[in-house]
Amino acid sequence: MSSVGTPDPPPDDFEPREPNSAWLTDQELADVRRRIPILYVEAVPVRVDGLGVVTSVGLLLRANAHGDITRTIVSGRVMFGETLRDALFRHLEKDLGPMAFPQLPASPVPFHVAEYFPIPGLSAYVDERQHAVALAYVVPITGTLEPRQDALEVSWLTPAEASSPEVHAELEGGRGTLLRAALASVGVLG
Repeated sequence: MSSVGTPDPPPDDFEPREPNSAWLTDQELADVRRRIPILYVEAVPVRVDGLGVVTSVGLLLRANAHGDITRTIVSGRVMFGETLRDALFRHLEKDLGPMAFPQLPASPVPFHVAEYFPIPGLSAYVDERQHAVALAYVVPITGTLEPRQDALEVSWLTPAEASSPEVHAELEGGRGTLLRAALASVGVLG
């Protein structure tokens, strides 16, 4: 403070932000990723029959940072002040489109907690950018899908196809292991 009750002027490089913004700049996010674990939600989209049995699993097809075409599941950060339910809904809508109509779980208890490390070998899950903790959910989808963001398409596979070694190999960062855990949690691991 320059004098009693008068704040110092902002620095020359100060960029005003929305006062309640939970977003970080790219540089701030890179700095945070190097220092503390980041909380994520991950969702395995599924279709269910009238009895609630999983009949198909939706996997996103996308190009990764290295330009390889890979499969993945819905995933994203939880923002400061955002509920898990809101984060799940936001990422499902962002990746699958506004007409996906996800049926979010009544309880925000995940089927699995995956801890990603930038160093291979510390867990089944690897993210070269950061240490991240992901709460994973199986989420039934009732609407139509319009892949958005970096997703090229959504492929619907039977549980047996989704749990195959070939699909497991197409999922990066240990998400094949996470997908198999998802299918086991709903009793349809093929």
